[in-house]
Amino acid sequence: MSLFSLSGKVAIVTGSSRGIGRAIAERMAEHGAHVVISSRKIEACRDVAEALDARFGEGTALAVPANISIKEDLQNLVDQTSARWGRIDILVCNAATNPHYGPMATLTDEQFRKILENNVIANHWLIQMVLPEMVERKDGVVIIVSSVGGLRGSAVIGAYNISKAADFQLARNLAVEVGPHNVRVNCIAPGLIKTEFARALWEDPDRMNKVNTVVPLRRIGQPDEIAGTAVFLASAAGSFVTGQAIVVDGGATI
Repeated sequence: MSLFSLSGKVAIVTGSSRGIGRAIAERMAEHGAHVVISSRKIEACRDVAEALDARFGEGTALAVPANISIKEDLQNLVDQTSARWGRIDILVCNAATNPHYGPMATLTDEQFRKILENNVIANHWLIQMVLPEMVERKDGVVIIVSSVGGLRGSAVIGAYNISKAADFQLARNLAVEVGPHNVRVNCIAPGLIKTEFARALWEDPDRMNKVNTVVPLRRIGQPDEIAGTAVFLASAAGSFVTGQAIVVDGGATI
């Protein structure tokens, strides 16, 4: 068996109708997993699920819409996955939000609450829902897609960075709690990736000039370049890795 095989595993990937989440779901399906495609709109989820079924075989993917800010939606996501496949082996908390672009001085209370609730508390809710089964089975993987923003300051996405730093600590705490039950919890910290979510950053000429002249790889990343790290963490290849924040940023943070 391949060190990176996910054959027979069941993975939920939030925010997987596009961007990094979709890339992760596609690569996990390619490595043998059943995947649950989830985002707010059912049509977008179905499009991805149907594409994966066509590519990897009927029954590979399940589409379940969920708004991460609604706890009942997340419980429904877990319940539908369990009803379909009877277990959840891998949880990827990828969905996030950032309604504010600018200095912290212009951040409203409502925006700050939304960022923290969607990027940290919603992850906590969903992880709480899947951990009991993983702990009982003594096998499971949780991956939180954080950001290199959690490692540095920013004049324009400060609140988002605060939430991503909190995700690092969420993973560390949970890794300590559930490690004795053979459940692993890690973060991936992408750098600047060409997604719709990060459009405001990669369309900034000054930022792109800096990327192209200072970042060691001299470019921004593509969504699929994050997916390999997720497969590594979810598979036997990452079986001794927990509580970590793995940076995937083309060398920007060095």
